[in-house]
Amino acid sequence: MKIVEQIKQPIDYEMELFEQKFQLSMSSKVALLNRITHYIVNRKGKQMRPMFVFLVAKMVSNGEISERTYRGASVIELIHTATLVHDDVVDESNRRRGFFSINALWKNKIAVLVGDYLLSKGLLLSIDNNDFDLLKIISIAVREMSEGELLQIEKARKLDITEAVYYNIIRQKTATLIAACCSLGAASVKPDSDHVERMRKFGELIGMAFQIKDDLFDYGKEAIGKPTGIDIKEQKMTLPLIYVLNKANKKDKRWLINSIKNHNKDKIRVAEVISYVKLQGGLDYAVSKMKTFQEEALQMLQMYPESNYKTSLELMVNYVIDRKK
Repeated sequence: MKIVEQIKQPIDYEMELFEQKFQLSMSSKVALLNRITHYIVNRKGKQMRPMFVFLVAKMVSNGEISERTYRGASVIELIHTATLVHDDVVDESNRRRGFFSINALWKNKIAVLVGDYLLSKGLLLSIDNNDFDLLKIISIAVREMSEGELLQIEKARKLDITEAVYYNIIRQKTATLIAACCSLGAASVKPDSDHVERMRKFGELIGMAFQIKDDLFDYGKEAIGKPTGIDIKEQKMTLPLIYVLNKANKKDKRWLINSIKNHNKDKIRVAEVISYVKLQGGLDYAVSKMKTFQEEALQMLQMYPESNYKTSLELMVNYVIDRKK
């Protein structure tokens, strides 16, 4: 059995029901919009985010969930999908998970409007059901994600990034959404309990490990759907690079910064930077940091009694850093 199917097993029924509810939550009276949302639903990814919502909800409540849990999972998936549609416009990307992106098929204007529509659908799903606590969790996540992206763009211009700033960027940009999934799951069944903040922190730790793993792919040869060195070409400062930059002598540091700023489209130069980062221990350092986040996340699950849901969450934490793409 594939690892993702194994993780999903205890919530198979909930995920099937969620699919139906999620499709309904996207529906519109505009035929074009329905055609596009149908296209989105049929090209979905692994749906890790709703899985986090259901597994956390069931773990903290001994297997009990409510309609609020389904709404929480739908809201997070609506908002996440909206951000992906907008990201493809911003990045001028024509592919998403091996398929054409919305902007490639229907152009930028429609893609932006579809993203806005999904965002508003998510907000209204919470408001119409008085899920204001869930709405607050998701709204904070959207704000943080936007700030994280803008902070990364600002720092890419100057390349003056420290490890602390890097953690801040990935916490906001990536970890905050996984943190929101986990706190939503807890809040949907145990509102105003300690579980909500504890699970938010758990999700944040997984998100940090997840992003560092993504950064490491930039230096590997695995087929992950993005070419090696793409982060360097885009002047994104990732942990392996930050580590070697901060310990390099003046001459090497000048060469590295010059390579990233002025030669980031030169394949040979990018390959030299990748090789330098590997030789100077950048990858080993990033792996050790990623494992620290992983261990802290696993530690946070120890206070919960044994259950299928807890086992699946442990598998999920390990899958995040063992995945090949």
